[in-house]
Order: sequence, then structure tokens, then C-alpha cells
Amino acid sequence: MNIFQKIKKIFQNLGKIFEGAKNNLFKKSEIEAIAFERMSICEACPLLDREGTKCMVPGTAPCCSACGCKLSYKTRSLSSECAHPDGPKWKAEITQEEEDKLYLDIDYNPDSEI
Repeated sequence: MNIFQKIKKIFQNLGKIFEGAKNNLFKKSEIEAIAFERMSICEACPLLDREGTKCMVPGTAPCCSACGCKLSYKTRSLSSECAHPDGPKWKAEITQEEEDKLYLDIDYNPDSEI
């Protein structure tokens, strides 16, 4: 995958990346339980990249070599699912549409100050 394809993929998944980053920063026990279960599955997967050679963004290991995602974010993104080429090893907890509705319901504005 060339640099332009990587940038395009990052922008396509920006909402999921933000969700995972937010959940990594502001931890909640329910999400941490899901992330722990997902990470346990990833730890046993041969596609786990601990060195970061297959990470979408350099320096974000451990990541998934199938999709290049930083696992501390991906496992905490409730609208993400495993990208294993043989089929997902874990599924999304909510859809992207449900996530978007949730943000609307709580009047989420990414440009406002926290």
C-alpha cells in the first residue's frame, strides 16, 4: 500500500480512530472490558505486529498487520471489527450509524473545547 492509499484509508476511518483514541484517553470500565477481551484475541493472532513494520502509522505498534491499525485504539473503538482476512475474530458492538446517532444525541462537536 503506498502512502496515498494509507492516507485515504486513515481519512475513511477517522471517526473510528477518534472513537478509539477518545476511549483510550477517557477510560470506562465497560469499554475496557471489551478492549481486554478483543486484545486477548489479537495477542493470540499470528497477524499481531509487535515491531510495527506493518503499522499504518510508524511508531504505533502493536498493530494489526491485516489493517495496520494501532490496537490500543482499534480494540476500544466499539464501531470497529477485526480485519482478519479469514473473517473477523471479533465484531463491532455498534454500527457506524449508531455511533453517529450517539454523537448527535449528546450534541457532540469535535471542534468545541473539552
